[in-house]
Amino acid sequence: MSAASDQPSTTEDFSDLVTRIRGWARELGFADLGITLPDTGEHGQHLQDWLAEGYHGEMEYMGYHGDKRYTPRSLVPGTARVISVRMDYLPSPDSPKEALTNREGAYVTRYALGRDYHKLIRKRLATLANRIDEALSGYEYRAFVDSAPVLERALAQRAGLGWIGKNNMLIHPKAGSFFFLGEIFTSAPLPVDAPFETDHCGSCTACLDLCPTDAFVGPHQLDARRCISYLTIELRGSIPEELRPLMGNRVFGCDDCQLVCPWQKFSKPTGEDDFQPRHGLDNSSLAELFLWTEEQFLKRTEGSAIRRTGYSGWLRNLAVGLGNAPSTIPVIEALKQRADHPDDMVREHVQWALKQHGL
Repeated sequence: MSAASDQPSTTEDFSDLVTRIRGWARELGFADLGITLPDTGEHGQHLQDWLAEGYHGEMEYMGYHGDKRYTPRSLVPGTARVISVRMDYLPSPDSPKEALTNREGAYVTRYALGRDYHKLIRKRLATLANRIDEALSGYEYRAFVDSAPVLERALAQRAGLGWIGKNNMLIHPKAGSFFFLGEIFTSAPLPVDAPFETDHCGSCTACLDLCPTDAFVGPHQLDARRCISYLTIELRGSIPEELRPLMGNRVFGCDDCQLVCPWQKFSKPTGEDDFQPRHGLDNSSLAELFLWTEEQFLKRTEGSAIRRTGYSGWLRNLAVGLGNAPSTIPVIEALKQRADHPDDMVREHVQWALKQHGL
């Protein structure tokens, strides 16, 4: 801890500290940092309206915790500022559009190709908070990485890290939207950054028009029940039959509404080794992944976000992908090997997939 005489005492001193904080953040691998008041503005009402429409599907947790999700001071009493950070995750080199056109290949959302980001970013945020505390002791700091009811994109927008596009993603004009967010809630009265007020989407509706399952009700309005990310990650039961043919080879998540965004040309490749693809997940066939045993699944998804779907969910998703794949020998043989799978949900999706191939 620093001595009291070392504490900033003027606006200029605090500004100098913020400059140092930005430098520390860059050293820790964060691409950007902004500071805002603990206020999510109109975003709280937007969340309540979204929940009232039932667009969250089975994600009941989105309605838990009362106003804590959109009122930072309710979540952490005494919060005076929120420090928001960005970390890019797009692997390099990477060809997501090519992966989507390979109908026998499995498409995994780019954020899940490497290690789970939660621990890495949380550790870096804790280090950043400790450095701030050493320079400005006597205040409280709590770090969050998608680990508490926090409206991350809303706070990031208000901290000047970008605007929220029509696809509900935070978009930065010089970095696209392939990045993770994290926050430090603090009682320290740091100078705040100006919110990112300009919406650069203009008249473009590419993300809404090209969604494979027509999940967008309108700009900024996503019906998660039709979203492929929801269907392959959050949904625990059977995927609605009418949506299965629309999912293509997307077996864990979906990036389409980001990939079609014109601003993605400014996306920056990640410098983090942990975010690079593991186990060939950026270039694996549906049949190959479908034949993983549960032991192989658990071993190869250790420390991965893919674990969230569970083994049965993984097979369910892959069965849909195989049902949408060409009727090749590897595809048919893989499905036949799982035709009598003991899990009812898996078996039902395999039977559907075989019917798509006339079997």
